Amino acid sequence: MTAEQVRENRLRRMAERQGLQLVKSRRRDPRALDFGTFTITRGGATVAGPGLSVDQAEDYLTNGPH
Repeated sequence: MTAEQVRENRLRRMAERQGLQLVKSRRRDPRALDFGTFTITRGGATVAGPGLSVDQAEDYLTNGPH
């Protein structure tokens, strides 16, 4: 397991504890704008994103919305 996957899993658990879900984009084309980005949802509704980087998702989950 790579360090990036470990970080993603940690952020998923952090989101779950807050009643949120961290969802990674399903895009498979590396040239797509939203490839590898994240969205934070609650009950199917988007709370933050789409298009968040791992750093932005971590900042949102740690500090809340700005």
